[in-house]
Amino acid sequence: MQRRKFIQQSSFGLFGTIAVTKHFQPVTNTNAPFFATGIKTGEITAHSAIVWVRLTREAARITNPSKVPHSVYLDESNGEWHTTDYFKEKYKQDRPNRNVKVIMPEGSEVYDLDGATRGIAGKIQLFYKLKNTNNWNEMPSIQVDDSTDFAGQFKLSDLKPNSEYQIKLVSGDKKSTQNTIEGKFKTAATAKESVPVNFMVTTCHEYNDQDDPQGGGFKIFNRMLELNPDFLVHTGDVIYHDQLSKNLALARWNWQRMTSLSNAVAFYKQVPCYFMKDDHDTWMNDCHPKTVTKFMGDFTFNQGLELFKQQVPNSELPYRTFRWGKDLQIWLVDGREYRTSETLPDGPDKTIWGKEQMKWFKETYQSSDATFKILISATPIIGPDRPQKKDNHSNKSFSYEGDMIRNLIAGYENTIIICGDRHWQYVSQHRQTGTYEFACGPASNEHAGGWKKDEILPEHQYLNIVGGFLQVALSLDTDKVNLTLTHRGVDGNKLFEKQFMQKRDVS
Repeated sequence: MQRRKFIQQSSFGLFGTIAVTKHFQPVTNTNAPFFATGIKTGEITAHSAIVWVRLTREAARITNPSKVPHSVYLDESNGEWHTTDYFKEKYKQDRPNRNVKVIMPEGSEVYDLDGATRGIAGKIQLFYKLKNTNNWNEMPSIQVDDSTDFAGQFKLSDLKPNSEYQIKLVSGDKKSTQNTIEGKFKTAATAKESVPVNFMVTTCHEYNDQDDPQGGGFKIFNRMLELNPDFLVHTGDVIYHDQLSKNLALARWNWQRMTSLSNAVAFYKQVPCYFMKDDHDTWMNDCHPKTVTKFMGDFTFNQGLELFKQQVPNSELPYRTFRWGKDLQIWLVDGREYRTSETLPDGPDKTIWGKEQMKWFKETYQSSDATFKILISATPIIGPDRPQKKDNHSNKSFSYEGDMIRNLIAGYENTIIICGDRHWQYVSQHRQTGTYEFACGPASNEHAGGWKKDEILPEHQYLNIVGGFLQVALSLDTDKVNLTLTHRGVDGNKLFEKQFMQKRDVS
């Protein structure tokens, strides 16, 4: 193989490097740094990918269900500390704005809580090759430490489009014992090439609502894997910080226990993912940069932003667009970093996206010649949503910016919105513009709720209060391009399906 230029991205920045082609024979040991939180690939383009990895002190997560902390909050009226149940009943406060302290299990530290995977400083090497070839390309090693929760990221560039790659990551260096973890990913096709595409969409992974705890977390990871996806889009709420992440150490542990679940580890080794963030995996419910509360203790909004970037493959900006061949382009927008308070009067200065992101979306969206355009939002843009909610574009509180987005995309054929955040599945069609929105629903039935199953509104074409995921498949016929969106349950069963067709441009 020819020598190629690559960019190595650690948690500390970008550095130019040259890759070396070589044969690679990894060995496995029992006393070196491990990869208990797996690996993740993401931000896939036709020519690049980012690989995330974290070093751990032990080979597997700690399993001790009795070692889980709990939070209590101060009632200033009597000087007593209580759980949130007390404040819900007495003061109707779901997330009390009160001083908080965390009660740890007796004799425990954060590193030995249930699900913990202690990090360890060390070097990591990455090797990669095209599938069905023999020689491995080697990336220069990176060093990880506590400043980034012992995680780092490699950015590969100059990859071949529409091609499958294998990767191997090695802990330690050639002078020490080493452990290895393997994975794979597929690059996107270029905008000139028509190819089938198959991807999944998920949201709202609440740790306490796992439906496959003996098998390692959530059933949907195994069911999605069986459908052979090219990639996954996680629309946010990867974890829920609200109840336990009252300082940075506990927030890190919260990530560790979710990302070390065996179903998730197995899935992300084989399927790349575009990670979006929402309120709960940034900081707390309905948060924005100027939210003020005592509820989160010493853990801050800015710490949550930085931690999210450390825990998943990420690009420089949280809003981005990706082309998967001639016929499909997706937009992933950010709804947390730039938003203003929902209590402001609605109008031009009230925003979820912010001016720069809105400008970027208009320019990239209007210049795209993709057959199908999919706008993926962490929160609803069409809805309908519950009338008491105030945090998304389908609510009256953000109707000015919501109308701007809905009117913009209404003038273009074959644009579809997909959203996360809601704990029920639905398909709705906006009554004024005709645009469709598909809500993928939460990861498990245990986490489903928030809407009544018999409350079917005129906008609804499908409504189901269940967990599961959304499958999006683009297929090609001789004279047309088909886009099929399928709601599936937690066992992978088909619940609803809708197809869109467009005459194929074969020029």
